[in-house]
Amino acid sequence: MAGEGKLNIAMLGHKRIPSREGGIEIVVEELATRLVEHGYCVTCYNRNGHHICGKEYDTKKRKNYKGVRLKAVFTVNIKGFAAMTASLFGAISTAFGNYDVVHFHAEGPCAMLWLPKLFGKRCIATIHGLDHQRAKWGKLASAYIMFGEKCAVKYADEIIVLSKGIQNYFKNTYGRKTRFIPNGVSRPEVRKAEKITEKYGLKKDQYILFLGRLVPEKGIQYLINAFREINIDKKLVIAGGSSDTDVFLDQLKELARGDDRIIFTGFIQGQILEELYSNAYLYVLPSDLEGMPLSLLEAMSYGNCCLVSDIEECASVVENHGMVFKKGDVEDLKEKLKTACETKSLVQKYREKASDYICKKYSWDITAEKTAELYREINYR
Repeated sequence: MAGEGKLNIAMLGHKRIPSREGGIEIVVEELATRLVEHGYCVTCYNRNGHHICGKEYDTKKRKNYKGVRLKAVFTVNIKGFAAMTASLFGAISTAFGNYDVVHFHAEGPCAMLWLPKLFGKRCIATIHGLDHQRAKWGKLASAYIMFGEKCAVKYADEIIVLSKGIQNYFKNTYGRKTRFIPNGVSRPEVRKAEKITEKYGLKKDQYILFLGRLVPEKGIQYLINAFREINIDKKLVIAGGSSDTDVFLDQLKELARGDDRIIFTGFIQGQILEELYSNAYLYVLPSDLEGMPLSLLEAMSYGNCCLVSDIEECASVVENHGMVFKKGDVEDLKEKLKTACETKSLVQKYREKASDYICKKYSWDITAEKTAELYREINYR
């Protein structure tokens, strides 16, 4: 990947980097740091305010991260307004900044894409998922996000999508051509169970894992209901924090009440996250809606057997290298969980090829190279 004149790139729409508050933050970090390594100047517009899972997870504010310039923008930290205000003030700054390309991430922030475009900037939008369909948003927020989607269609020089399903959606809905550039993954170091044993009493192969944001579209309620109906000696670990969804988290805990096999860890990162991935018997992602699930790529990169819903965004990742159940079907999920827990040879079969398969198919280096090619293409049109 060549810098070709060191293009000056701005990125916005994420919460902040470095952070694991969501998949978008991971994508922005992986892209931005790789682009800097290859001679690009990258500025990321971070939100002000606290970590979405609580101020106890706040980290020291930085102005630079691995060569990426970080700018904090004014943010109203109220549900429904944080993304709107951060993207507004970020867009204003990029409109007057010396940037060759402004890269918006997610549909909601794209509502402000017209601003830098008005000032002659080249603009790219990455659609990480059809966010207006997410259950956590009310009618007003969903309408605003839908407006962002339409702004991206109308004003973006190019739109990047992460799945063929979303690519078909834009083609069929708007007649808009998009670029398919999937997320990547890196081969991790597998860790022994140490901190998770000390903190949660978890040992290798003794638990089923869900890891991700605790939001309704992830289908965690199906997993809890299915798990409670099967008699197995494994625990169910629900790892992750809420994302403006505390009421939903309370509902999940109520569903799990009385079953001491179910553990809620809250938001996790670092060694505990790595150990949970490394030692799970089975990873489950029962989503109703996804963009391209980074947690699934990560789980497979650790060599996990994965059980996922049959939505295109999940099924197309695992292909024939994992287990699939019918979306929203608790009975089918229950049967697949039983099969996995009773058939160790089946789980082992999927484990053996998962890491090699996923790490060869999805690479952050390739994702960054294709994104850089798009920057160069629109800048020299």
